[in-house]
Amino acid sequence: MMELMDGSPSQLPQRSAAAPAGTVQSVSRAFALLEALSASGGESSLAALAGHTGLAVPTAHRLLGTLHHLGYVRQLEDRRYALGASLISLGRHAVPPLAEAATPLLQNLEESFHETANFAVLDGDLVLYAGQVASRQRMRMFTEIGRRVLPHSTGVGKAMLSTMPEPQVRSLISRTGLPRFTPQTITDEEAFIRDLRVARGRGFAADDSEQEVGVRCVAVSVPGLGQPAAVSVSGPSARITDALVPDVVAALRAAAAELARATSEKGLA
Repeated sequence: MMELMDGSPSQLPQRSAAAPAGTVQSVSRAFALLEALSASGGESSLAALAGHTGLAVPTAHRLLGTLHHLGYVRQLEDRRYALGASLISLGRHAVPPLAEAATPLLQNLEESFHETANFAVLDGDLVLYAGQVASRQRMRMFTEIGRRVLPHSTGVGKAMLSTMPEPQVRSLISRTGLPRFTPQTITDEEAFIRDLRVARGRGFAADDSEQEVGVRCVAVSVPGLGQPAAVSVSGPSARITDALVPDVVAALRAAAAELARATSEKGLA
């Protein structure tokens, strides 16, 4: 099955194993190895993991041995490493209540358009995909829940940034930069700010082949959650046509309003 990967590993900032001041180095290195495994599709060799994290091979081997003993990493017959089953229980408890509340609405969006529906929040300077219902189509967008990507090239990211004060946005992109992923990625600060103004004025944001060539994502911010959040529908540009966009936007606005109402009633916001 062919899948267009939204936020593919090659587009993510490389995770260094260097520990920031005030943190425990071994813990930082262990999580760097886990994230490197995840970015590689869940399996990788010792040498590749060491290279990705910048760790010496003996150091990576010792840390992976500890993670293996704890069940967070397993070793395959060919000696490659893979993510372990102990992560499943952690992940199950880590699913935010907001994502659970969003899931029925995402299911409705996928039912309506047969395209992937996403729920994302701003986690620090990055977009965190917290919920998703993948399209039933053979060619589809798919993003791992929990993946973090830069906001400037995504529909959900631009939808969230469009609701923030411009000085705050400029501060954020001064830290992240505006790296180019495709010829359509906006890499000029003033052009990006103008694009956010357009999104704010029309009430939705769009990523038109800005993160992945041939992919379109239409997104609407979710108000009143206490943190920037957005819902989106994404898929091949050939299917999410200009003629379909108004219907997608209307459905996203209804989903965003319903999510805001539901979370308020449940005291989640």
